[in-house]
Amino acid sequence: MKKNIVRILSLAAAVAVAASCSDFLDIRVEATMPSTGTDYSKAENIFQPVSAAYAQMRADIWFPYISITDITSDDSDKGSTPTDNAYAKEMEEFTFTPSNYMFNSLWVGYYDIISAANNALIQEALYCDAMTTADLKLECRKNANEAKVIRAYAYLELMRTFGSVPVVEGNMTSEQLADNPPVSLDKLYQYVCKDLDEAIDTLPESYGKAWGTRYTKYTALAVKAKLAMYQADWATAAAAANEIIASGKFALQSDLRYLFSIDGEGCSESLMEIESSDLGQSSGSAPYVLYGYYQGPRNNKPSGMQGWGFNVPNTNLLTFMQGRGESKRIDITFLERGTTTPEGDYISEDCPNRYYNGKVYTPNSTNTYNTNAYAYDHNIRLIRYAEILLIYAEALANGVPAGSCGLSADDALHLVQDRAGIAQTSATLENIYDERRAELALEGNRIFDLMRLGRVGDAVGAQYPKAKTNFHTYFPIPSTQITLNKGLEPTPGYTY
Repeated sequence: MKKNIVRILSLAAAVAVAASCSDFLDIRVEATMPSTGTDYSKAENIFQPVSAAYAQMRADIWFPYISITDITSDDSDKGSTPTDNAYAKEMEEFTFTPSNYMFNSLWVGYYDIISAANNALIQEALYCDAMTTADLKLECRKNANEAKVIRAYAYLELMRTFGSVPVVEGNMTSEQLADNPPVSLDKLYQYVCKDLDEAIDTLPESYGKAWGTRYTKYTALAVKAKLAMYQADWATAAAAANEIIASGKFALQSDLRYLFSIDGEGCSESLMEIESSDLGQSSGSAPYVLYGYYQGPRNNKPSGMQGWGFNVPNTNLLTFMQGRGESKRIDITFLERGTTTPEGDYISEDCPNRYYNGKVYTPNSTNTYNTNAYAYDHNIRLIRYAEILLIYAEALANGVPAGSCGLSADDALHLVQDRAGIAQTSATLENIYDERRAELALEGNRIFDLMRLGRVGDAVGAQYPKAKTNFHTYFPIPSTQITLNKGLEPTPGYTY
């Protein structure tokens, strides 16, 4: 079923790209429209522009992503070998400057996703005009709002990484893009929430098994809850999380190993994922992402069981988790060299790091490419139900009344703790922060929690003192973008 789902999405995306301007997803120019060749009267093609936006989410931004979202945190080390990739080393040690290519790659990658979503909105409007029935016109509007969820996700990532950033609309000229100032966080938050509210109002609750992890009303609610958390809008965060919980459509998976396996993709805990698959091919192009491959055990054997070995859980995280009486989450987070997995894969003593990210582990039996296929079939988990429970608990701990779902802050926290097999604690803010750290380890969240709490210097600076002096609220807007867009200004505190 997994391969069928991704095949549907990838084939639709391929047709969409072929039917539209061929370089749209390669060159970020807004308002690029096909002048000929698209028949907007064909209802079977309505989804194609949205599929192309999904495809853009699989573009290879994932090494910069893990470098900025995890390697910068106090729970993860660079990994690989000591001399491999000086740019990632700068991220780990907080010696980076705004010219570090990681920042520009991530910035461009997110705006390419926004561009693809903007293109889908333009295309869906043309399909809507060409449709002759109310049902088909509604389908076009639903597809457009699905693209808005994708766009909202990209803005969420930009906002939590860089702070105030420009809004890019689908009707902007190249001249406007070259002088496009950032929007205040409050206004940007309102802009993204408007997108999400429109999606929540129109998207279905489910697309069924045939469409797997396609984004739904609850995906939009999950993005809204997370976005509101970063803005400390606790009433909105609680309301969005409450609606997800009250729906009864989601539940924690009791087996963490299943949760992070290929079989567990799109399970009852999934609210937002990025699909990845090699489609069972031994050659040719396929819609896989390299997120898991970049984190696979380095120098391991056979070839299908190795990757680049970056982003490894460290002893700081291990000590923290051991102090909480953790075992289940340690077992799933830490893939240790010199051990054999329950699936029968030996992690070689020759691997340079003691631990690797167990949350992206994929058994060799699933790695079907001829060489270097580690985790090609592994989806990226962006938002899980466990995080929604913790956002809800945090909102209530910040004074918001309990919602209609019937859970208290303690109840929500205890559900996550019970699944982990650790002792229950009361839902104080500090206990919730600790629970987020343990539950979401190496899933791209820890550094942003430290940022929103103003604790980067204290947490990371204990090992890398530059974190106390070379970090200033957000990561720096890339120097390349300052050059390209005269509406941007350098991020305060950084040297350009």
